[in-house]
Amino acid sequence: MLNQYIREAEKQTEQTGKWLERQGNLKQELEKELVETMQMVEKRKNQVDLATASGEEDLAAFALAEVTAYEERAIVLQNSIHQTTEELFGLERKYEEMKHKIKDMKVRQLQLMGKENVTRAHHQMDRILQPEQKEKNFGTFEDMEQYIERLGQKIEKEHEVTSMEQRLQMLEKNAQTKEEIV
Repeated sequence: MLNQYIREAEKQTEQTGKWLERQGNLKQELEKELVETMQMVEKRKNQVDLATASGEEDLAAFALAEVTAYEERAIVLQNSIHQTTEELFGLERKYEEMKHKIKDMKVRQLQLMGKENVTRAHHQMDRILQPEQKEKNFGTFEDMEQYIERLGQKIEKEHEVTSMEQRLQMLEKNAQTKEEIV
């Protein structure tokens, strides 16, 4: 079940990576639109000056209306870029957390496999070395499962501590980054 859970988590992480890439592409498109809009603002401003100098009031009025429309679009685009940047940062942070979680699960899986191997090896050795005590050591498969379960719970508690440490380290890192900015 752990293997299946890890595979599903890897698939979800891969999907999240694709969404993250799409969000980055969206931000680039918004930035491209902003550049084009700012170029049109400058072009229309020059056209307003030219039309005013030539005495073409109707053309000047049209170009001025265009300047206003492009400036409003630029404001909307700037707000969208700002919001998209914040969302992209949040997504990237969560994506990295997902990748770390998968690595942690794989390490935990290896730890459990190691504990299981040691338990089985001890069980086999004890059966050979001390056959008279066969009944006393892991008499049933259920006893062995309970033992492995207890080991798993111990590892799970240790994992909770390490994940809390990771969160504290991220908090310290963010605080240091904010201090450096100030």
